[in-house]
Amino acid sequence: MQTIDTLTPKNKVAHNTASIDLCPSLAGLLKAAGDEFRLQVLKVLNRDSFGVLELCTIFSIKQSALSHHLKVLANAGLVTTRREGNSIFYRRAHTISPQALLPLQQSILHSSKLLTLSEDVLQGIAAVQQERSVNSLQFFTNNANKFKAHQDLIAGLEQYGPAVEELCTSLPSFEKAVEIGPGEGDFLRTLSRSFKHVTAIDNSQSMLAKSKIFIEQAKLSNVDIELGDTAYAAKQNLNADCVIANMVLHHTPSPSDIFQDLSLCLKHGGSLIICDLLSHDQSWTRENCGDVWLGFDENELTEWALAASLHPTQETYLTLRNGFRIQVRQFIKH
Repeated sequence: MQTIDTLTPKNKVAHNTASIDLCPSLAGLLKAAGDEFRLQVLKVLNRDSFGVLELCTIFSIKQSALSHHLKVLANAGLVTTRREGNSIFYRRAHTISPQALLPLQQSILHSSKLLTLSEDVLQGIAAVQQERSVNSLQFFTNNANKFKAHQDLIAGLEQYGPAVEELCTSLPSFEKAVEIGPGEGDFLRTLSRSFKHVTAIDNSQSMLAKSKIFIEQAKLSNVDIELGDTAYAAKQNLNADCVIANMVLHHTPSPSDIFQDLSLCLKHGGSLIICDLLSHDQSWTRENCGDVWLGFDENELTEWALAASLHPTQETYLTLRNGFRIQVRQFIKH
């Protein structure tokens, strides 16, 4: 049976033009996905952002060779870049242009998640994250006595605390709360009033000592403290109603892993409340405040949360006079 082409000559031209315009993008996408090493890079970038030198460490590859592969991936719309101070970080892209190729892009990214990384690559990732963690911890060890002054350069508790408290007091249960990185302990007073039991967890002995002094002076009898990171917290069977992380995420080596860890700290239906900076370009915060990341796009937090079975609910955005913007987000464990 003969098929009749019903396109008019004019429509044929438009149709052919669209196909021709799509060809370079499609070819670039297929080229990027047609290399085993580039698929491994996509796997690594699926959850975390890494700089070029960090990726060189992870894959034991020269920078010139890696840069070529990253360029191919970026041109294909599979990875995107983000400037963090003087460094460029890469992570997987969320959207692609033209939109007609979005299903193929998403399929490639999803398939790359299923790949198995070699032990050498896994050790490289661990080494990079360990270096980030050590640098951050060293900053707080050396600057514990200046913590509040440094914090106030960006935002003090009085500016975001009320928004966090509002979310904390709207929960269905108030048995147990966990605060990650309590700083000098100021927000523990608020949690102590609302919850029967509160646990404060910090990986800095110096900062935890300050929290302990605050707890004793404020006579918060229902608050205890523990030394450890979020991986430690995830193993403690905390079964909390609420976990709070105030201005902590931008100090952590792997924000996506934090969501995974804190999800394990919550009981079913429990709430994770994250208060942190939106993306900014004030790179001085790295040296002065020990920041690892220059804030986060709200979509990044949502993506990491969903991957950890945490679903976004309420949110508040605050704009400060010094140019910083803060996001206060609530995620429910399903």
